[in-house]
Amino acid sequence: MTNRCDWANSSPEMQAYHDNEWGHPEHAVPVLFELLCLETYQAGLSWQTVINKRPAFRRDFYKYDVARVAAMTDDDLERLLTDKAIIRNRLKLTATINNARVLANWSESVPFDEWLWNFVDGRPVRHAVTTMAEMPATTELAKAIAKAMKKLGFKFVGPTTVYSFLQAAGLVNDHLLSCDWAPENQAKGVSK
Repeated sequence: MTNRCDWANSSPEMQAYHDNEWGHPEHAVPVLFELLCLETYQAGLSWQTVINKRPAFRRDFYKYDVARVAAMTDDDLERLLTDKAIIRNRLKLTATINNARVLANWSESVPFDEWLWNFVDGRPVRHAVTTMAEMPATTELAKAIAKAMKKLGFKFVGPTTVYSFLQAAGLVNDHLLSCDWAPENQAKGVSK
């Protein structure tokens, strides 16, 4: 029997996301961009809703190709707002385009992924929690990264959204201790 974090058992899509993505260290900028966008879409909604709409978001945002999303116009935004297959929140959609522009015009001394991973010295932060109730909604790390991202021009990146992004991108590993994907269980060779 496979043991997953409690939240992952609600649907096959959630299981696949948990098993194949969540908490896995990610460095590819297009994937980091997609994960950041998904977390912005989730604000105020269920994760299941976001996962269900993910294929449509991928279609509408060119598989999160940063340059193509950065080049989107007001006409593109208006078109997106009529697409019932996605979450049609103007602020969230505008943030996606804005954040793509920040990444497309990245001028920091290191690439975005390296900039991000420098906050954790290149190693995932591990919170060894036994229940979802023990999992923080945000941390000082997320607050610092959110502040730095806002300073660079990112939008819709509050500390809670950023913390969820850090979990998704594997900078923070919050798999429950009972989960087969927890690093402690991986070290013991627990099979999935």
